[in-house]
Amino acid sequence: MPEIAVRKYAVTVEEIFHEGGPAAATPLLCGAVMAVIANPFAGRYVADIQGFMDDLKPLGLAMARRLLDVMGGDAAAIQGYGKGAIVGAAGELEHGALWHVPGGYAMRELLGDARAIVPSTKKVGGPGTRLDVPVTHVNASYVRSHFSAFEVGIPDAPRADEMLLALVMTTGSRIHARVGGLAASEIKGEDGLR
Repeated sequence: MPEIAVRKYAVTVEEIFHEGGPAAATPLLCGAVMAVIANPFAGRYVADIQGFMDDLKPLGLAMARRLLDVMGGDAAAIQGYGKGAIVGAAGELEHGALWHVPGGYAMRELLGDARAIVPSTKKVGGPGTRLDVPVTHVNASYVRSHFSAFEVGIPDAPRADEMLLALVMTTGSRIHARVGGLAASEIKGEDGLR
């Protein structure tokens, strides 16, 4: 399969103290790492693309490490995650689906015993396209306080023959979460759901 050709990386971290209510004792960190890569399948239909997932695995792990580092370096502090892809106009949605395994498993591996599926989204778009990456708790997808999203995008990406790949991590729930449901302290960790 083709070698990964990275044009650029971007990393962003938000430090959130409040959303209009009282300031949190510890601010919530929400961060994303993005990589803009050449899409080796752009401009043509290729039937067998599955092998490119294996090629993306080292990139996924490197991106997850980069994001964890800027989030403070403590894997135990990460409570939420998500992933996404924006495929340039000469590609197809299925090319973004190639990020499911390399992006998700990279974060789960790096974070140790993360049990929940890594939520994901993808779309086709041009330079400047924004993507809301869904976020859920790393160990139980039904923890309502951690349902969120983080917007990603780069002004000049993706070009038609590129893909923008993104990973997102958070250090906690929404800053003023108060809508009930399964609490993080009640997670059993048996199935990745509860």
